[in-house]
Amino acid sequence: MLEILTAATLKAGREIMSVHAAGPHVTYKNDCSPVTEADQRAETIILDALAEHFPHIPVIAEEAAANGIVPEAGDEFFLVDPLDGTKEFISGKQDFTVNIALVRNGAPVLGVVYAPALKVLWTGDGNVACKVQVSDEFEQTEARKVRCRAKPTIPIAVISRSHCTPKTEAFVAEHGLIDSISIGSSLKFCMLAEGAADVYPRFSRTMMWDTAAGDAVLRAAGGITLDMAGMPLRYELNDGDQDGLANPDFIAWGAAP
Repeated sequence: MLEILTAATLKAGREIMSVHAAGPHVTYKNDCSPVTEADQRAETIILDALAEHFPHIPVIAEEAAANGIVPEAGDEFFLVDPLDGTKEFISGKQDFTVNIALVRNGAPVLGVVYAPALKVLWTGDGNVACKVQVSDEFEQTEARKVRCRAKPTIPIAVISRSHCTPKTEAFVAEHGLIDSISIGSSLKFCMLAEGAADVYPRFSRTMMWDTAAGDAVLRAAGGITLDMAGMPLRYELNDGDQDGLANPDFIAWGAAP
């Protein structure tokens, strides 16, 4: 399964970069969030691949959900964000990603995060996380396993570039996090997974498809994402609309807090 998901993200990434080179045309969804043809083309590629290889597993994808298409799902389903970090993509930055995750019994057990502009992807499968370099031809080259690092005396926080809040700033100050890195998309989870940072607090709205793939990579690397009750973040469908697909506030850790 991992090979198929990885191939789908690479193909989607190729399409995204072709739009990126031409300059994206931007429209806005009902919630006023931006969307481009890259989001839509990448999602079509991924949905086609999943339908071909795993027709029995429901798929919840961002753009389809925005159009009211949310299939019934039980204990196993895919979550797809075809272009996480659309604002970064539009502004010409490089920290946007393609995300596919498999959720089983409320936990992300398999995930692929691909940053096509950075030419790197991360995978999480069980308790094995890897970082893979990608060539100009969108082929996998060098791969190595990654693990979260032990919590240092002064941890490094990674925070959202587009969604930093006063509560986030207060958390950083309260925990003595002198150093912090601001970056977009699910790359924040991947930085924890490879030991480049230690904690990612998120106190503004995210959707399950925003986090599941990165969370799968983080958990495979030995980290964890906790809700505000200190329990592992759960991916469970509560309602058949977008509000039922929203995450609560959470804190992702590269090592036990």
